[in-house]
Amino acid sequence: MTGRLSVAVVGAGYWGPNLARNFRSSADWDLAVICDLDIERAQHVADSVGGVPVSASLDEVLADPRIDAIAIATPARTHHPIVMAALNAGKHVIVEKPLADDRIRGAEMVSEARARGLVLMADHTYCYTPAVLKIRELIADGFLGEILYVDSVRINLGLIQPDVDVFWDLAPHDLSIIDFILPGGLEGTTVAAQGADPLRTGKSCIGYLSMPLPGGAIVHVHVNWLSPTKIRQMVIGGTKRTLVWDDLNPQQRVSVYDRGIDIAAQSEATTLDRRAANISYRLGDTWAPALEEHEALAGVAREFAAAIREGRDARTSGESGLRVLSVLEAAAGSLRAGGAPHPIDVTAAS
Repeated sequence: MTGRLSVAVVGAGYWGPNLARNFRSSADWDLAVICDLDIERAQHVADSVGGVPVSASLDEVLADPRIDAIAIATPARTHHPIVMAALNAGKHVIVEKPLADDRIRGAEMVSEARARGLVLMADHTYCYTPAVLKIRELIADGFLGEILYVDSVRINLGLIQPDVDVFWDLAPHDLSIIDFILPGGLEGTTVAAQGADPLRTGKSCIGYLSMPLPGGAIVHVHVNWLSPTKIRQMVIGGTKRTLVWDDLNPQQRVSVYDRGIDIAAQSEATTLDRRAANISYRLGDTWAPALEEHEALAGVAREFAAAIREGRDARTSGESGLRVLSVLEAAAGSLRAGGAPHPIDVTAAS
């Protein structure tokens, strides 16, 4: 496929208009139709992007041989049936986070796409921001050294969701980013999660998730619907340097600190007595890389087209979405066990 591809956007609610706008402005795509059960809502989105056809029938959209791909922006509980129908119709699929509402259904979607040779892409939009792309590059180049920890905070005074807790609402952003930037992705085998429901909503409104990584590193994610201040920050500590990403600071989103702790080479004697290790503090410069400014969803649209044309997995593939689901389900298991570590299901999609 070397020419423009044709895509249908399914879902005209919160995220659908953003997808429609970016596909409409992309050099890679023709926006074929907006599909939603609420035809007036679909028409409103269509009008906002200059006018495209609308439909209330998913079956009609999937039966159209001119449409190459489907972009799904509907509630998570509907992802599995829509994705499976689209794959069965021979369409490539991009689906917003989370990939599905549970791991078993997510794994079935990934397996079906693989069996049919179709692209299934998770719309992990943050992974295509200039800041996250730069972070991934710096880690891959070894600029931070060996990663020791990732500490992520995503808090604000937000809408309490009716069908999911704060982990399923907010943590997929952080988990998808961590999976994207670390060379091994989300490699943990256990998750410990603590949640609080001080408003007695029946679900966690505040949450803390910890996941040890191989080699002694650790990931920690703090999510909160009840904070009066909004924070979007990630600290990534390495053996060489530490990086801070502050998504709410447009003047300096990424800062790299040449500061940390150096442990001098130990003699045989001190190896036997770790308490005698010679620890020194390194106080170096702070550096802020220049970042291009562009809309992340434009990068998502380009990557989706490139994956289809090149017959490869997208950088945020269905498998990456499945890894995020696995961590979320393990966190839910830990919550049920009172915060005890819960194993992550690492079984690959068959």
